[in-house]
Formats: sequence, structure tokens, C-alpha cells
Amino acid sequence: MASPKEIRQRIRSIRNISQITRAMEMVSASKMRRAQQRVLASRPYADHLEAMIGDLSAIQIDTDDLASFPLLEQREVKRSAVILITPDRGLTGPLNSNIIRRAARYITAEAGTSAVDVLAVGKKGRDFMVRTSQNVTASYIGLGDKVELDDLRPVVQVAIDDFIAGKVDAVHVVYARFVNTLTQVPDVRQVLPIVRPESGGAYTDYIFEPSPAAVLASLLPRYVEVLVYQAMLDSIASEHSARMVAMHNASDNAKELGKDLTLSLNKARQAQITREVSEIAAGAEALKK
Repeated sequence: MASPKEIRQRIRSIRNISQITRAMEMVSASKMRRAQQRVLASRPYADHLEAMIGDLSAIQIDTDDLASFPLLEQREVKRSAVILITPDRGLTGPLNSNIIRRAARYITAEAGTSAVDVLAVGKKGRDFMVRTSQNVTASYIGLGDKVELDDLRPVVQVAIDDFIAGKVDAVHVVYARFVNTLTQVPDVRQVLPIVRPESGGAYTDYIFEPSPAAVLASLLPRYVEVLVYQAMLDSIASEHSARMVAMHNASDNAKELGKDLTLSLNKARQAQITREVSEIAAGAEALKK
């Protein structure tokens, strides 16, 4: 059994760790609320943009016009690309491993091609892909918590350029979809080629300048940017939610461990007192003789 001094040192260490995890939990809770608000605020814009593209593509595009809109071109997938979005830091429970496992399953079993390029957004995903000798064509780290659309344009532009040039035939984004504080689902979403949404009929009566076709050609790259941006916002909200839950669990475990160590300390002190009393009694009996 450890000595009372050693147990006291462990108790102090556990209390210090508990204070740190509690502080990290509060910081993550604050960041999670802001990230959740950004996710919810961006979804209506993405939904309306998707509906507008659906209307324009339904009334303006036939088979002969597809050459004017290369981002809509459906072709046989011989080589694909994955935009892998992960956090830069750990302490998020199983979130990072779940995202990476989902990406690995897509690359090895679902992509349907032997060659997959990886555009890594986030340090954890990049490190794993490099360590496993995947073809990482670009990496973007250190984007922070307040990511704007302009910060992701280089990522999207690389994917669009490779798709138009024929280097890849499909682009998917792998990210953690934010459901609620306790649920973050690793998901795969196709961003290229753009799947033509079903027409909603809400924008067919509008007058577009200079023309519906020109507006559609301008909107398609923006739509890809919005899809990736939406995935990034979901990932940020998922990261802070997972970290808040992980730090809350760590704080609870620290408290339980502190209680167990306090009980062990009391037992060690009681054993020490009992031993000292026995030694005193034995010494007194020896003096009587």
C-alpha cells in the first residue's frame, strides 16, 4: 500500500487536473454555443441556394447544354478525391477516430476506385493520412474556430480545378455532422459533380440578369463552396460539443478517483495509527518485564 504522503500527492494532482478539465469544459461549452448558432444560421441560405439551382437547372439545361456547366458533368469515376475535415487538436473523446475511421472505410471500400486523393483540412486527419501513406495532395491546418467562407476557398478551388481538368471524377467531403450536443455523426457527402436538385418551383417566375444560364454558371462554384463551408461549421460545432462532453466526463472521473484516494488515505492513516499503537503497547509490555 502507498504511504499517506504519496496518496496526498496523488490527491493534489487529481484536484489540479479536475480544475483544468472543468475550465476546458466551460470554454468548450461557450464555443459550442457560438458554433451551433453559426451552423443553424447558415442552413437556410444553403437550402435556398440549392432550391434556386434546382429551378435553374430544370428549366435551362438539357443534354446539349451540359458542356457549358462542367460541374454538373456525370462521368465514370476512375479517380476520386476526399476533402477530410478533422480538428487540429485532440481531447475530443472518440470524435477524431470516428471521422478518420469513416474516411478510411470510404477510401478502402466505398470509393470504387483504386486511386483516391486526399485534401486534408485539420491536423489530425492530415497526420493519419500521411502516416498511412495516402496520397495527400493538399493540407490546410490552423484555420481556427472562426472560419469564414474565404478561408475555405483555396480548398474548394483545388477540388474544382482538379475536377474540371479531369484529374478526378468525383469529390466527396468527410466530416462530423452536428446533430446535438451528445450526437455527432461522421458523414460522407458528394460535392462534385453537383447532383441537380429537384426543382422546387419557387424561382421560376424571377427575371434573371444577364440570363438564367449565366446566373447558374456563377452559382454552381458558390454552391460547392457553401457545401464545404457547411461541413466545416458542422465539424467545428461537433468538435466543441465532443470536447465539452469529454472534459465533463474527465471531471467526473477525477472526482470519483479523488474520493477513492481519500478513502485509501484514511485506511493508510488508520493502519499507521494502529501500527504505532501496537508498537507502543509492545514497548510498554517489554518495560514491565
